[in-house]
Amino acid sequence: MDISQLQSPGQLSSPAGEQIKPQISSDFETFLKMMTAQIENQDPLDPIDSADYAVQLATFSSVEQQVKTNDLLSALGGQLQLSGMAEMAAWVGMDARAVAPGYFDGSPITIWPKPAAGSDNVELVVSDEAGNEVYRSSIPNAAEPIEWAGVMSDGYPVASGLYSFEIASYSNDEVVLSESPEIYSQVSEVRNEGGLTVLVLEGGTLVPTASVTGLKNPNT
Repeated sequence: MDISQLQSPGQLSSPAGEQIKPQISSDFETFLKMMTAQIENQDPLDPIDSADYAVQLATFSSVEQQVKTNDLLSALGGQLQLSGMAEMAAWVGMDARAVAPGYFDGSPITIWPKPAAGSDNVELVVSDEAGNEVYRSSIPNAAEPIEWAGVMSDGYPVASGLYSFEIASYSNDEVVLSESPEIYSQVSEVRNEGGLTVLVLEGGTLVPTASVTGLKNPNT
């Protein structure tokens, strides 16, 4: 899974909502003027029922209270989100375990494969940021961590950059399972993306905090 696909910061705007809220919450005086004009210009032979005025007042008051409630809930949600981000600030500098591309900077990258049970061949496939395959090799059919040393299939070292990983399980030379494994990547930032708290990993990859399955100190 390449969470970087959900990653570019979006700009959310609701100009209509921004216009409606102040009108509803501040135009009570205008509403009263309109009601007064309605009373002054009513047909004296067919006056408006007082119950109709009561309904109008109640409706306006209900809408106004709902707007205020929505504003309070939005403010509360923002405070809770900021509180959660403040708690996760301690994650910056830590290594988070998640399904994501890894940034190779010369140090081996540890991978946690989950091959299909009963497969007769399992391969680790590594691709660069452009999607070009740079490495393919058979690995044990086990869920034990393995390391990619940052080399191509011919043994030559790769350049620093982002690389994606795939674990392909075969049975009778046919792929029965192909999925991205979890790796550890250093957290460089905690960010809000469209109301979702995400981690910015080394190399710029974004992953939602809910997808993180492990956290460790890189110095231990």
